[in-house]
Amino acid sequence: MIADHPMFATRDDPPILMCADLQVEYLTDGRSHVVNDAEVIMARCLELMTFWRDNLWPVLHLKRIAQAAWFNPASNLTNWVAELKPKPGELAFEHPLPSAYSSSRFAEFMSNMKSIRCVVLGFSLDETILSTVVDGFHRSHRYQVISDAVACRRPGGSDAASYKSSVMKVIGNFAAVGGSAELIGASRIAV
Repeated sequence: MIADHPMFATRDDPPILMCADLQVEYLTDGRSHVVNDAEVIMARCLELMTFWRDNLWPVLHLKRIAQAAWFNPASNLTNWVAELKPKPGELAFEHPLPSAYSSSRFAEFMSNMKSIRCVVLGFSLDETILSTVVDGFHRSHRYQVISDAVACRRPGGSDAASYKSSVMKVIGNFAAVGGSAELIGASRIAV
């Protein structure tokens, strides 16, 4: 249970909500990175973002700006999804490679934080979220991925649910994994 997890066992600062790659690119049919269950995942992300903002807890946004042929940073496809874009006062980091740590600003920010705890939601589960969590694990940063608030691209030729489940199992080796209902319940107890 998440409430028993060390991430919520103390009454220190609330975790930072890390919103990964909530960009139009991942919602556009015909694109190689279009995600499954976009509407459901966006609703869950918005619910968690609203919960964090209502409690005046920190929210951080990641934006992929890859320079690959399939990802054109000059197009409007790299724009934030309108309902999920950063609000004034929220941090935003652009990262060129899958890991958010490829942003020198992000890496410096994280290295200067003491006992930071990050709750991760968003798109690009199989790239940005996976690589950031693994990279953070090797830097002794604590992450929790919210399984019902993350999405990955549609895999070619394989079952989408099985693919996501496999990625989540790998992530579970490097981060806590839990659901949004447990997280909100544990957060209310910890405050």
